[in-house]
Amino acid sequence: MTPIIHPVLLCGGSGTRLWPLSRKSYPKQFVELASKESLYQASARRLTGPGFAAPTLVTAADFRFIAIEQLAALETLPADILIEPAAKNTAAAICAAALALDARESGGLMLLAPSDHVIPEVERFQAAVEAAAPTAQAGQLVTFGIRPNRPETGYGWLELSIPTSDFAPEPQPLKGFVEKPDLASAEALLAGGMHLWNAGIFLFSTTAILEAFAAYAPEVLRACRAAFEGAEKDLSFTRLAPEPWNTLPDISIDYAVMEKAPNLSVVPYGGAWSDLGDWQAVWRDAETDDSGTVTTGPATALECQDTLLHATSEDQKLVGLGLTDIVAVAMPDAVLVAHKDRAQEVKQVVATLKAQGVAQAETLPRDYRPWGWYERLVVGQRFQVKRIVVHPGEALSLQSHHHRAEHWIVVEGTAKVTIGEDVQLVSENQSVYIPLGAVHRMENPGKLLLTLIEVQTGSYLGEDDIIRYEDAYARGQGARG
Repeated sequence: MTPIIHPVLLCGGSGTRLWPLSRKSYPKQFVELASKESLYQASARRLTGPGFAAPTLVTAADFRFIAIEQLAALETLPADILIEPAAKNTAAAICAAALALDARESGGLMLLAPSDHVIPEVERFQAAVEAAAPTAQAGQLVTFGIRPNRPETGYGWLELSIPTSDFAPEPQPLKGFVEKPDLASAEALLAGGMHLWNAGIFLFSTTAILEAFAAYAPEVLRACRAAFEGAEKDLSFTRLAPEPWNTLPDISIDYAVMEKAPNLSVVPYGGAWSDLGDWQAVWRDAETDDSGTVTTGPATALECQDTLLHATSEDQKLVGLGLTDIVAVAMPDAVLVAHKDRAQEVKQVVATLKAQGVAQAETLPRDYRPWGWYERLVVGQRFQVKRIVVHPGEALSLQSHHHRAEHWIVVEGTAKVTIGEDVQLVSENQSVYIPLGAVHRMENPGKLLLTLIEVQTGSYLGEDDIIRYEDAYARGQGARG
């Protein structure tokens, strides 16, 4: 009988190589990039069904409501949501998830999966996981190796012990890891037929992985255990204790444990797979026209060859003329134009913009909150105009501001507005003024979306000018809390 498998989705990354679509405020795993659902939702759907328990999520505080909202759209509830106080790479995230699962089900099988990969053949992937389960239950640390189809230098590789011609999902001992190779080395690995791509997907029991941490990365285990034992419940989230967590090294699971452990197995996977790690990978994964060109959104290609044109706004037309091997990504507030061969270097663009203090380096014009979202329409020296959308039944916090007044104009739906002791309903084409310093709240009491235009005026318009008195989402103080 195949044991129940507990999926663990890692969804706290920032995905800088897909800038400007993916940014720190809303990274690629939550973006609808390859289909009508996000990469994160597709990953969660892939790990549901008979034989799979409810997933555990490991994410950052800023993404916790996005993660649970997108999962709810799939009518799925997580078993646990661990909040990392800071990004500390995969070793810390996996160790914390293992401790959490072991506390619920000692020795349970956990399937570690990034939430931003594309694996279209769901049944084939699930069959590979099922084939790996007995080996993992026997105490092996199982990794999944992808059939390579090019001399890829952006991935690590896995060395097989036994040649495979059909890439059947049959576990075998893993001979070793190969770091990201140069092109000549990658060509040799591909030609030799004894290596697979390292997908960063693992299956093991909590007992086996915690024993491995104890043997090869005890400092990671100690700090993670202290962070887990000192964790606090926050609504449906588990906030790991920040003090011990901040002492953790920034190290991957491969370096911390996998490259040292003797009990390693690999399951070959011959199906389609992509980590969508950069814009060239997006181009490669998409359907091209006869000239090898991909257009997405309001984009038009004229006499282009092997080019990606990706546009996101219907108010903005992207046109490429006579381009070869180019990536062009247009968003309302930022545009990237790069040679496809330089796609891996986009993270350097983000670092440069961040060093220059450019807001577009990390934030989108649209900001997602647990109650809905808002986007900046116009920003001036002492004023700002936003569009605010509130989901049915949701409410903003009861709050006030030191430095700004606000004017709300309802354009769709009905708002329930509290200003001091006064509570009123504001319907379409009506408006209300919130003086500087007034304690106020906005709610959507209806069953449809509430949309309004907010005009802010004042000496300072930053999102951190918020004093919260009550909040259904327990966000604390500050811009996001």
